[in-house]
Amino acid sequence: MKSKWMSTILSLLLISMSLIGCKAGERLQIQETTQAQKPVVLILIDSLMDKPLQEAIRQGRAPALAFLREKGHYFPHVVSSFPTMSVTIDSTLLTGTYADQHHVPGLSWYSEKEKRMVYYGYGPKEALKIDQPQVLLDAISQLNQSQLNPQTKTIHETLADQGKDSASINAIVWRGKTEHVLKIPHLIEMAAQLPKELNVTGPKLLSYAAFAQLDPNQKRHTRIWRKYGMNDEFSAQEIAFLIAHDRLPPLTIAYFPENDMAAHRKGPMTIDGIENADKALQTVLDAFGSWDKAVEEVRWIVMGDSAQSAVQDDRQAATIDLRSLLAPYQISPISRPQQANDQIVIAANERMAYVYALDPQLPLSTIAGQLQREPRLDVIARKEGQSIIVTAGASSRQLTYKPGGPLKDEYGQTWTISGDPNVLNLTVRKKQLTYGKYPDALARLYGAMHSHPGRYVIVTVQPGYELITESSPTHIGGGAHGSLHAVDSLVPLLVTGTDSRPKSLRIVDLREWVLRLVNATE
Repeated sequence: MKSKWMSTILSLLLISMSLIGCKAGERLQIQETTQAQKPVVLILIDSLMDKPLQEAIRQGRAPALAFLREKGHYFPHVVSSFPTMSVTIDSTLLTGTYADQHHVPGLSWYSEKEKRMVYYGYGPKEALKIDQPQVLLDAISQLNQSQLNPQTKTIHETLADQGKDSASINAIVWRGKTEHVLKIPHLIEMAAQLPKELNVTGPKLLSYAAFAQLDPNQKRHTRIWRKYGMNDEFSAQEIAFLIAHDRLPPLTIAYFPENDMAAHRKGPMTIDGIENADKALQTVLDAFGSWDKAVEEVRWIVMGDSAQSAVQDDRQAATIDLRSLLAPYQISPISRPQQANDQIVIAANERMAYVYALDPQLPLSTIAGQLQREPRLDVIARKEGQSIIVTAGASSRQLTYKPGGPLKDEYGQTWTISGDPNVLNLTVRKKQLTYGKYPDALARLYGAMHSHPGRYVIVTVQPGYELITESSPTHIGGGAHGSLHAVDSLVPLLVTGTDSRPKSLRIVDLREWVLRLVNATE
């Protein structure tokens, strides 16, 4: 039994890292690239959004991003995945699939097979109630090695099959084909009673904060007060190290995490996090000797993963406690394993949640009906046979749909729908279907509804609000994401070195486009 002191140490360490995935790297030889095959560097700035980015550039506080925009192309509205949580979105980015194929449902979800909650991160109050060593193992090992669908190839695995190397720096999803060893920091090892090392597979170059670095001189960026290396400067220094040693592989994917934290605290229009990310990007561009040389020698992709929407600053008004809406049922607490008489499990993902029916006698339609009593709920969806039924809070309207059929949307996907299209703000004219405030709603919602086994209802909340359950973290007066709504779903994309563009402006379509860039066919 760990002492209370050791449990507290582990809690503080993992919270300080904002842990959602851990990686390692090896200093290995990378093959030479020809002049025609310029390396591609993809930098993902967490929660980067168009309006604050434009404002940061206007104020002169993002000169590196302004430079890349001037030298290339800018797409302000790219559709994210759903739920709009980083772990699911990055699984989509790397696999080119939605959650029905990559099988990563969200930051938290319930495993029917293991009869337990899966967390890749948590808030301070949750930390006191959950199995923190298990969270650590899920985030740094199980996410990439087993929970991410082994039958769905990541971009790193595809490049390895082509004989090409790649790098992952501080990214969340990184599975590849090269064996690596993650070294667990000593304090975490003691607190969690974990082994000193974990064996994983990733791309040829795999780097993650204090768990492993490419640059041996990264210690000052991996101290506990620097979130153990989960910071923008660490990521920038790792890329700069590869540049300085002429070791950029054909593809490098790097994650700049800190803008997300700033937006959560200060709201979606803050530009402080963008300014800090830009300073880190300047470090990367400076490594070439001149910024002009940087764009001559490398193709750059800089993008966000999800947006954030403002949460009201009144806690009582802003938060919707799902437990109160589902009070007639026995809800499984997060502090103990599931019991035989538990009827419901709730997995909250900020502005979205999965509500699981453990009781086989409890119809999903009954749960949906209970949730409909709350007018602030935005989308309430459940499976029924091969179809998905969608309703909303305080509404009698209903939409039923399934893949295939006479209607074609703007992405070439076909659907059969009945009921009221306005439930998902759809417009149908002459068998053509277009989306409104819920971009690519049918495919994204279908992906989440088929992301993992179980009987569950998906619920999202209107802009301005946040869903909570037992000990959920909140972002009162700040920003949050998770929902299907456009305010959480549209992110910018900056590209230099090519006039090509992906098949559509959706994150799900970026993987194949990046592969074409790497293979110099675009």
